[in-house]
Amino acid sequence: MIVREARERPLSWPERRKQIPSWSMPFFAIEWVWEWTAFLLSRWAFVVVLEYLGSLSILVAVFFYFHDSGNRVKQRHYQAWQVINTAQGKGGSGGRIEALQELNEDGVPLVGVDASGAFLQGVHLGKARLLRSDFSAADLRNSDFKAADLQDSDLHSANFRQSSFEKASLFGARMNDSDLQGTNLSGADLSGAMLDNADLRFAIMNNTNWSNIRSIKGANLFGLRNAPNGFLQWSVKHGAVQVESDEQWERSTANQ
Repeated sequence: MIVREARERPLSWPERRKQIPSWSMPFFAIEWVWEWTAFLLSRWAFVVVLEYLGSLSILVAVFFYFHDSGNRVKQRHYQAWQVINTAQGKGGSGGRIEALQELNEDGVPLVGVDASGAFLQGVHLGKARLLRSDFSAADLRNSDFKAADLQDSDLHSANFRQSSFEKASLFGARMNDSDLQGTNLSGADLSGAMLDNADLRFAIMNNTNWSNIRSIKGANLFGLRNAPNGFLQWSVKHGAVQVESDEQWERSTANQ
């Protein structure tokens, strides 16, 4: 709301001259001209209308800004998907880390996303819906997949060193030949997962659901931490090994 105060009528020039020293006359003369200009404009209705129109234009701009917010979000999502799809099948990041994180933060499902062979080190995709996604041969070291849904995803030959899959669903995931060294799999669901030749050295498996793992032949479980009861015995029985060095691992799998 515009509140206008009535301007007092300025003094006439003869009256004004009596109040100022002669040496400062030019400076006060200019000030006196502007006082009268402001007084006359304040009495002009057109200027008042312009002030109201200025305030109204601000309100209109604010209204359209919020009214169009949905379209801006859609445009942002479209651009993020464009980045992901354009870089599909290529190495490097290509802006995909930021694009994937932005979509996930906005609650957009990432079902079937293809980031195979990408460099996505340190990506944060906690609680992401990544069913049937493809991260095969991607570099995802030090990444966050806490509570993410990766059911039936292709993760083979990917590098997940020091990443977190706490409480993630890896139901039916293809994780053969993947590097899971130092990975946190606490509370994760590995039902139906394929872990053949996976590197699980020093991984954490506290309360991991492993009872229905599909296959684990050739996987390296050396230094496994917080392994569930019976898991190591079952794994070795089904072809897993526990060796420290890569050379020993290669020899042991070659003899199987």
